[in-house]
Amino acid sequence: MAAQRKSLIVVALGGNAISRADQEGNVSEQFENSRHTARALAELIQEGHQLVITHGNGPQIGNFLLRNEAAAGLIYPLPMEVAVAHVQGGMGFMIGQTLTNELHAHGRREIVTTIITTVLVDRDDPSFANPTKPVGRVFAKGEAAKYAKSEGWAMKEISPGQFRRVVPSPLPRHIMEIDTIRRAVAAGETIIACGGGGIPVIRDPHKGLMGTAAVIDKDLASALLAAELEADTMMILTAVDRVSINFGKPEERTLETMTVAEAKRWLAEGQFPAGSMGPKIQGAVDFLEASKKPHAAVVIGPLEHAADALAGRVGTRIARH
Repeated sequence: MAAQRKSLIVVALGGNAISRADQEGNVSEQFENSRHTARALAELIQEGHQLVITHGNGPQIGNFLLRNEAAAGLIYPLPMEVAVAHVQGGMGFMIGQTLTNELHAHGRREIVTTIITTVLVDRDDPSFANPTKPVGRVFAKGEAAKYAKSEGWAMKEISPGQFRRVVPSPLPRHIMEIDTIRRAVAAGETIIACGGGGIPVIRDPHKGLMGTAAVIDKDLASALLAAELEADTMMILTAVDRVSINFGKPEERTLETMTVAEAKRWLAEGQFPAGSMGPKIQGAVDFLEASKKPHAAVVIGPLEHAADALAGRVGTRIARH
């Protein structure tokens, strides 16, 4: 029988949890960042909350694809969906090991478990016809044309003469391992799941489930997971103290609270860009509209002050009303 918990929280870790912009991003640095993250997460667990942890994978996928290119001609390349699986396992190992060690340092004996997670997407999702998610390094025009021809990659000019590969970012529809995750949660386990948004799979009428070259948004997948698990709270831990509207303008205003109606209105106004805060706010709306719990909430706040964000001392809290 699992111990009584205060609440079930799905914690979505931002990119700064493992890799930081001012670093090379090597494994030693990733482990050190993971240890900092583990201390913040362990504080929530010590307070009596049960966590299901998700994470992004942008820098790590970029490096994986660079290794593919560097090894060309020496060994076969790995497709995008297999790359997501590899990175999901590697990052889960780092987060899980450092959090396990941190919990053991507090006298707790549990082992944090990573579940490699696949997420079903629609074969006819519009993003497959219009890929927009940049992955990998920057290419000059000639290189971009070469890869577009030889590999069939979609390339997008991000600045004059500079191109990046873009892949679809379909909406998550179903977490294939959800029953396994539910059983682990019911047993009181601390779980890492849906890393990098999950491995995207489609259902082929003849071949069954098949991986596909795409990237699922981590915050939207986390929202789906939180709703499926009937979580009390979804926490999106990132680098900002609070969400702002009119960001960077004289009339900028930080928000301690937000309702779903306000979030939807500000999303429609373009207050939250697609490349930064937009998916986080959309994920919050998706979770709250799907949740059956009247007091469900979303907290967006700084990773290093996760417990303070949950308590409302920092961060932005989003609720239905």
